[in-house]
Formats: sequence, structure tokens, C-alpha cells
Amino acid sequence: MSFLVQPPSPARPNRCQLFAPGSRPELFAKAALSAADVITLDLEDSVAPNDKPAAREAIIRAVSEIDWGSKTLSVRINGLDTPFWHRDAVELIARAGDRLDMIMLPKAGNAKDIYALDAVVSGVEAEIGRKRRVELEAIIETAAGSANVLEIAGASPRLKALHFGVADYAASMGMQITGIGGTQSGYGMLAPAETEGARGFFYADPWHDPITRMVAACRTYGLLPVDGPFGDFSDSDGYRAQATRSATLGCVGKWAIHPKQVAIANEVFTPSEAIHGQAKRILAAMEEAARQGQGAATLDGKLIDIASARQAQVIVRQMAVIRGEAV
Repeated sequence: MSFLVQPPSPARPNRCQLFAPGSRPELFAKAALSAADVITLDLEDSVAPNDKPAAREAIIRAVSEIDWGSKTLSVRINGLDTPFWHRDAVELIARAGDRLDMIMLPKAGNAKDIYALDAVVSGVEAEIGRKRRVELEAIIETAAGSANVLEIAGASPRLKALHFGVADYAASMGMQITGIGGTQSGYGMLAPAETEGARGFFYADPWHDPITRMVAACRTYGLLPVDGPFGDFSDSDGYRAQATRSATLGCVGKWAIHPKQVAIANEVFTPSEAIHGQAKRILAAMEEAARQGQGAATLDGKLIDIASARQAQVIVRQMAVIRGEAV
């Protein structure tokens, strides 16, 4: 283990992050009643430019007027390259009340972007004497953001999560696709030319590299890594497959752009009873080995050691966070 110990991520569930457009206030109360862990009210891509001021006012009212229960409440503001972001941040902090938990910054390109938002938020908080510090989260969805993901992750102690925004990332990278996430028909390889019979085409995952690097950056600085949207909400199998892949890579959750995706995300990002039970058995076996002065043990005919215990601890902690237990 490095002398620089990897810090723990925030102890709150983030299995499903449900988005609601700020221009559709009739959806806010429904979102509050959903099973999502996090609700994000959106001022950015889902709101037309002429509707942004009215959407901002609707969100400011909703933050304090709607009962959000125990959910984490976030607002995605507009990007720093727009004329809207500064007013978004100032008005939200000054007027939305203490129930607002987080502000989400889209299209973060480098650490300076996080610094700029942090400075504005800090200034307004100091001005009004806000008692609860608003946390920040940011979306990695550009070529620059992906290239600079490590410096972004370490840019501010306010920053608690990074998200992968697949559609804008694809556009920024100049990818010849129009779908939002999922399998891409052109991304794969033919079987070798010497293969007998028809050469099969095997699909690969075009999002593997940026998500893996985002997860590594998040874990380095103790942030929550969250996978972003899956555009075809009629394709539940495709959504489940992408969510399962993200969970396997270390993401703690995924966005939902439609209510039908919420239950799938919650299921995928909750360790199964079998996996959770096996993790507890590994920890118990290692505790017994330690009492006997051993650094390794055998469980179900397989060798387990300290590394196995670390893997098991991840799963046990994850389940404790989901259940609201002390970690």
C-alpha cells in the first residue's frame, strides 16, 4: 500500500440518480416519491435556452416546498461556457434554502473549472451565512475532461462525485455515432482471417477506457464514480447490461432518464444476498486465520488472503451504506 492512503468515498447511496427537467415542474413531486437515491433537477441540456430563467425559478421553489425525504438533492447548472451558469449558482445558493445538497457542473474540462464554481459558491455561502456547505459533483463528458480527469478529481474538497456523460463525450471525441451509450454497431473486431467458416464480428465496449480512468481518479481522491445516461429507455436489457458493466468496473450507480430505469439501477448496484453473504464468509474466515497466526486461509477449496478480505470489505461496506448502517 502506498504511503498516500486511498481515502473512503462519501457514505451515502448513489445507486440511481434520477433526472427531472427544470422546465417540467409537474415531474418534481413524482421524482421525490421515486425509489432513486439521488434526484437531479436539471437546468442544462433538457431545458431550452428561453426557458432557463423560468426553470431556475421553478427549481428554487421546489427545493424548499417539496418533501424530498432522505434523498440527496442535486441541481445540474449550465456549463461555464454559457451566460447562465453564474446566475444559476448564485441564485441557487442564495435563495433555494438549506435543503439543496449538491450542485452538478457539466462538461468539466480541468481543475480550474471546479475552482471557479467553488469560488462562487463559497462567496455566496459566506455572504448569506449558509450553515450547510453545498457539495459539488461534476460530469466528465469531453475530451479535455477525460484527459484531465485526475486533476479534476483532486480540485476541491467540496467535490464528492464524478459522472460519465456519454453523449457529449462522443461528440467531443468526434465519434461517428448518434446513440446515447450502449453497444455501438461499428465498434468491434472480425475474427482472424484464418478462421474457418464465416468470420464473426465481436462487439467491444467503446466506453470502457474513459469510465475506468474516471473510476480510478475517483477512488484516488475518495469520490463516488457514477455512470451516466442510457438513451434508449425502451431497451431495459441494454440498460441493465451497461449498468452491470459499470458496477463491475467500480461505479456505485447510474443515471435514470426515465422512471422505468430506477428499479433496474437499484437492483444492479445493490450487492446480491449471495455476493454479500460470500463477502461476510471471507471476512469471517480471515478473522479465524488471524487468530491462528495465519495470513491466508482456504474457503470453498480456494485460497483467500488479505487481498481477498479487502475485496470483501468493499462489498460489506457498500451494503452497509445502502442500508443506512454505520460504516
